[in-house]
Amino acid sequence: MSGKGHSATGSDRFEYLQTLVTEFQDTDSDEAKEQVLANLANFAYDPRNLEDLRTLQVTDLFLDMLTEENENFVEFGIGGLCNLSMDRECRDQILQSEAIPLVTGCLSSHREETVLSAITTLMNLTTAASRTQTTDTAVLQCMLRFSISQSPRLHNLASVFLQDCCTEEQVARAEAQMQGHHPTALGIPLPKD
Repeated sequence: MSGKGHSATGSDRFEYLQTLVTEFQDTDSDEAKEQVLANLANFAYDPRNLEDLRTLQVTDLFLDMLTEENENFVEFGIGGLCNLSMDRECRDQILQSEAIPLVTGCLSSHREETVLSAITTLMNLTTAASRTQTTDTAVLQCMLRFSISQSPRLHNLASVFLQDCCTEEQVARAEAQMQGHHPTALGIPLPKD
């Protein structure tokens, strides 16, 4: 395949992504916005699209969705951020946007997919510089509660978070602070899915 053909494919991809972003901005239909967000979140999974998505400021669009009342907007927004956060440049862009509080806010969603995407996003956003925010006491206590969830996916992902992103001392300190409280998942709304 010649470089010229590949370039046209990239150009077509950018134009399509730009059309999606414009459609999202121009439509008043929540259903249409949900469809566009779902599509953009899926495109964020493919590394070939990352530069175009950064250019189109899709990261900011996903971040804006995290404060919406429409739970589908939140789910697709955090799903898109989760996909983008696997890329170093996108991760850095998310961190520069001071998005960690928005992501941790998704941990209280009633939707399991939203919570799973939030946990994975926090894992991807954890760096030497951001670790104090992504593994603060409230997040650790939440993960400890999730780690005893009846949901195997939630239990397993929270356990991986605690093992991979936290020190043993951090976990022990969070467990000690929870002493006197029965170690249950009560106190946080668990996802219904």
